[in-house]
Order: sequence, then structure tokens, then C-alpha cells
Amino acid sequence: MQGFNMGRYVPPEHEGTTSANKLAGKHALGSRARKAGQGILTVRFEMPFAIWCATCPKPTIIGQGVRFNAEKKKVGNYHTTPIYSFRMKHVACGGWIEIRTDPKNTAYVVTEGAKKRDTGEDKVQEGEIRIKTDEERERLANDAFTALEGKVEDKRQATTDKSRIEELQRAKEKDWSDPGEANRRLRKTFRVERKVRQKNEGLTEELKDKMSLGMELLEETEDDRRRAGFVEFGEFDSARAIVKAKSRPLFADSSASKKPLAKRVTDAEERREKLRKELGNNTRAMLDPFLNVDKPSVPAMSSVCFLKRKRSSIEDTERSSNVKETNVEAKAPVPALVDYDSD
Repeated sequence: MQGFNMGRYVPPEHEGTTSANKLAGKHALGSRARKAGQGILTVRFEMPFAIWCATCPKPTIIGQGVRFNAEKKKVGNYHTTPIYSFRMKHVACGGWIEIRTDPKNTAYVVTEGAKKRDTGEDKVQEGEIRIKTDEERERLANDAFTALEGKVEDKRQATTDKSRIEELQRAKEKDWSDPGEANRRLRKTFRVERKVRQKNEGLTEELKDKMSLGMELLEETEDDRRRAGFVEFGEFDSARAIVKAKSRPLFADSSASKKPLAKRVTDAEERREKLRKELGNNTRAMLDPFLNVDKPSVPAMSSVCFLKRKRSSIEDTERSSNVKETNVEAKAPVPALVDYDSD
């Protein structure tokens, strides 16, 4: 029984003898196999390395990992392993790029429309052995000068390798002449380093619990100690702090950088707490009126207030007398037309 509305219906007279794709004359892969008669199948191809496009008017690089809809086709064999070709179009310029598999070297080769970016990975590094191709072997066998050059290069390389091997053997004999002693020395060093690591891990866990940190703390380095030594907190006495700053050498070594991390954090918290208390006390002393009695500036302020009050009382008396005089003058008859200033 076929699924409902799945496009796979097979009439009862053909059921079991053929498939729905054959009855409809379609391929199972759909549009991906529209060139199946030519041996081409459309696949999703990912660029194995960066390449330079040769069709673009300006130098354009196609990065590693960029994906294309490529036409996959078998173009040959290496012994019994097939060689496939992937042909794709660069949408930026419309040029075609072809990349083939290389089973001999287990790699990909750009054959058309682009050039592989040279990153130096294909060059023979020191200590690597380069396998000669059949053409190189044939040239060495037929050309005497090429064979002579190869022999000179081989002799030079053999001399270099021999000196390096002898150096390694001497170092091994020196360090491992007594395997038991060497093993004891290594284990001793490991024990000391393990104790230091355990101690640092304990301090780190304490610091994380104290500061409520939800992240991993890296091990302290010399650069961290030097940077922490540059941080200084303010003094309570500003005059003394200024004198201390002026008398301090410019390139003096700070003793704070030599303290462990936990000790520096504790000292910083203590100084921060003292600074907070001092700031709170100073603020309360300035805002609380009952704490201003003992200050030397209170009498001066009180005398000023007394003078202000006295002066204000005198001014009030003069103002009241002026009001009475104006009232008396207001009761006197005023002529109808009298020139007077606006004041």
C-alpha cells in the first residue's frame, strides 16, 4: 500500500514489477541527474583550498570552504581508483573552474580556470623525504649531469643528517647514561611542580569563591604581576600623598608586584574598606548640623549670622520708620496738579 498523495502511486497491474519513477520516466535524483546520459551528476562541492580565479578582470580569491553546485564526472582511472572531475561556474565573472582528484598524491588539482593559492604547504620541509616521480627517475637514469647533481646533493644531505644524528646520540648518552638517576631527577622535579600547581589551584578556588566568579582564572604570569604593581590606591592624607608621589622614583621597583595574588587582593580590599569608612565619616560630618559645634569655623559662622541678624533688624527698623513717614505724608492734602518724578 502506497502513501497518500506522495507521488509514488503504482497501478495495481504494475505493482511489484516496476517503480513509480520508471512509470513517470523520471530519475530518482530529479534535476540533479538531468545530464545523467552524459555521465554527469550535479553535486554540492566544497572548495578544498583557496584559489585565484583566472577569469575575473581583477585578481579575485575564492576562499577555502566556499560551496558550489558542481558537475561531477569520471574522467579516468589511477590503477583501479577512478579520477573524478568537478566543474563549476564562478558567479562573479561567469567563468568555469575545473578541479580533479589526484589519487596518486591523495589531493586535488586545479586543471582549468583558476590557480591554487601558494601558502608554502606544498614545499618540502627540513627532514621530509620527497618521493621522485617516474619522469624524474627517467631523467636521472638518462642524463649524466642530472645524476651527478643528485649525487652531490645526496652526499651533502647525508653529511648534514649524520652530524645531526651523532649530536642526538651524544645528548642521549649524556642525559640517559644512568636511566635510574634520570628517572629520579624527573620525578623529583615533577613532585615539586605538582605541589606548586596544587597550591595555586587552591588559591584560585578560594579567590573564585570569595569574589563569586563564574569563570576560569588563568595562571598568574610575570606580566600580570608587573601590571598589578602599577595600580595604587589613594591615601587618606592628601598632603602626604602628594609628597610621597613627588618623592617616589620614576623607575622604582614596586614591592606590591612581589606579593602573591591573594595577598594583594586582601590588601586592596582592606584599603577600599578604610577609604569607604573615611568617606562616610566625612560626608556625615559635613551634613549633620549637630556635629558642627566642635569645628573651629562655627564661631565665625555664628558671628556672621549674628551680624546678619543685627543688620537685618536695623534695616527692618529703618524700613518701618519710613513707612510711618510715608503714611503721615499720605494723610496731608495733595495738590491736584503737581510735577513729580516717577521715583
